Amino acid sequence: MSRSEPFSNREAAMSTDSAVQAVKPREERWRREASFFDGWAQRSSDDALPIDPLAFRRYTRPVLRRRFNKEFRFRVMGDLGGKSLLDVGCGDGLNAVMLAKMGANVTGIDVSPKAIELARRRGEVNGVSDRLSLIAAPLETADLPPDTFDLVWADGILHHVLDDLELVLDRLTRWVKPEGLLVFAEPVNLFHPLRQLRFMIPVETEATPDERPLVRSEVELIRRYVPDLRVRHYSLFGRLDQFILIKFNYERSSPLRRAIVNGIDFLDYGLLSLPGVKRLGGSCVMYGHPAKASVPPPDGRKRPDRTVSQS
Repeated sequence: MSRSEPFSNREAAMSTDSAVQAVKPREERWRREASFFDGWAQRSSDDALPIDPLAFRRYTRPVLRRRFNKEFRFRVMGDLGGKSLLDVGCGDGLNAVMLAKMGANVTGIDVSPKAIELARRRGEVNGVSDRLSLIAAPLETADLPPDTFDLVWADGILHHVLDDLELVLDRLTRWVKPEGLLVFAEPVNLFHPLRQLRFMIPVETEATPDERPLVRSEVELIRRYVPDLRVRHYSLFGRLDQFILIKFNYERSSPLRRAIVNGIDFLDYGLLSLPGVKRLGGSCVMYGHPAKASVPPPDGRKRPDRTVSQS
């Protein structure tokens, strides 16, 4: 036996210990997130109702308005008929079911088993169970085949997985087809003083301990995986919508309240189109196509480099 072998074994053991230590915080985060959203799903268990026809009509109208975050995302995706779509962090299935009603074949994944149960009930109530497949698992452990989906829809999920953001992006861009489209909607903090001011305003929010808005470096990391990434900014004065709409429900609010919100969001759209003002927005829609490398070899081998030309 060579004298170097005990040291090699010791280094291997230390490496294994480090890997175990890295996994533990990740598993703790999964438990915290699952517990938070399990509780939320239980409180919402009576809400597995048919999709509001007014909401469905809004998002299937011939002309979708760019000034509204969610309408813009549906506009970007276009016709969903027959498309395979992954709803990342699908929660109670509200989006997943609406997307299925629009003709997509939807796979929804969420870390919360209770939320998945609620999503399954919602699918049954709305008659789209045949186009809805649901998975209760963390994104980091989900086993999905590569090049499967025409579309990836991620509504406020990346800011929950910041510790594993690169791993999650790697998986999402692997699962989407080479010509597929990824659509993200996320809170962002691109102007720190504004974020500090926000903390001085006593607005109650429901948030998990592990989430925070994306910062510029994380948006640039997304761009490495989605090199043609386009970003549309929202929520400057639009943050006031929550104080105007009844239960944040645009469709069921009065015409006057909707008119006020229309005006605010129209102003936001204009201001946040200006280069010097964009970074003041508190949320954004990001969309683009994957930088496809060959499907990577089994775990443990190096993944192909994803550097993107800056020219």
